Amino acid sequence: MYKIIGADQKEYGPVNADEVRSWIAQGRANGQTLAMTEGGAWKPLSSFSEFAQALGNAPIMPPPPSPSGLAAAVASSGEAARLVQAPGIFLIIVGILGLAFALLNLLAHLVGWTFTAAQSTGNEELDRVMTFMSGGIGIVFDILATALSVLITVGGFRMLKLKNYGLCIATAVIALVPCLSPCCCLGLPAGIWALIVLSKPEVKAAFQRLV
Repeated sequence: MYKIIGADQKEYGPVNADEVRSWIAQGRANGQTLAMTEGGAWKPLSSFSEFAQALGNAPIMPPPPSPSGLAAAVASSGEAARLVQAPGIFLIIVGILGLAFALLNLLAHLVGWTFTAAQSTGNEELDRVMTFMSGGIGIVFDILATALSVLITVGGFRMLKLKNYGLCIATAVIALVPCLSPCCCLGLPAGIWALIVLSKPEVKAAFQRLV
């Protein structure tokens, strides 16, 4: 019969060898767990030859993080959350503004508001291009701008939550590219700022911890 000292520093047993092997398989005991036979001395389980096979097949349990490590992780996550707050909000603003303009233009094309009609410039070739852009192709561009604006808005919110790192990177790139961003003037600085913050090691680590 055997007794062991558990991780809570309490004594368990006496139990037979099969029960000890069961505890080893469950991760409740390992090679460093102190054990004794009745009338014997306390010594690590690894010194008992009858448990060698059980210890060899036991699952490897990662050591619990130290209090100082937990404190450092919490502090790092807090710093990352502070860093992403401003650029994340900036992206949300860019996305909402772009969405408002895109929906307004889309509505204008659909109902045929007069200010969307192509005005004559006196240049026949340019007039044809403007007529083309004010027709069906203009609606397609409006729909694309709407989708990109929604994506940028969602990416900004995910950035604030330190979630979906890849989506946040893609959102920042879309925002800063003039041909893609639905709000070019604001999108450029917002995208650059977001990429700079997202490239910081502590921010990357915070995203990985919260996956």
